Amino acid sequence: MSSRQDSTTIQTPATSAFELNDTRGVRVQGTVLALALRPEKGEAVTLAESLSLTPENGVIGDHGTSKRRQVSLLDIAAWQAACSEAGTTLPWTTRRSNILVQCEDLQSLVGQSIQLGTAHVQVLGEVTPCHFMDAAHDGLKDALASDWRGGVYARIIESGVVTPNDVISQIHSSQ
Repeated sequence: MSSRQDSTTIQTPATSAFELNDTRGVRVQGTVLALALRPEKGEAVTLAESLSLTPENGVIGDHGTSKRRQVSLLDIAAWQAACSEAGTTLPWTTRRSNILVQCEDLQSLVGQSIQLGTAHVQVLGEVTPCHFMDAAHDGLKDALASDWRGGVYARIIESGVVTPNDVISQIHSSQ
């Protein structure tokens, strides 16, 4: 017997999030950094320690009532780029998103099902910045409109809870 190891049996550690796939076809896409609620339309956004999501009510405690745009995600790097382009530094809650994430490519999640904490959501589209962004700082609306910086919105498929540090995983259908 040879003491040399067969190279096909050597296990190497994963070098990227995409190599952390499990047998259910799940890919790590990002991390939840912070959470917020919009209790009343036009009122200040409040930070939250967790968000409860349901298909019937969207984000519990949030004023939004849309059945398609139930929860919104904003990437921290995109937010920082938009603020830089607009020549300002503002808290991420100015964007009025529910979830601040670190994710390489939110745009690639459109049309996909993702696991967000213990909730299952379907990412449906790009959040279009509105006039409230220019009210916060002149030029912010245009800065957010570029390169999907305004984030994405999703509808909730299965109820669950989201907390900071939760992993965002893309779910691949076996169909």
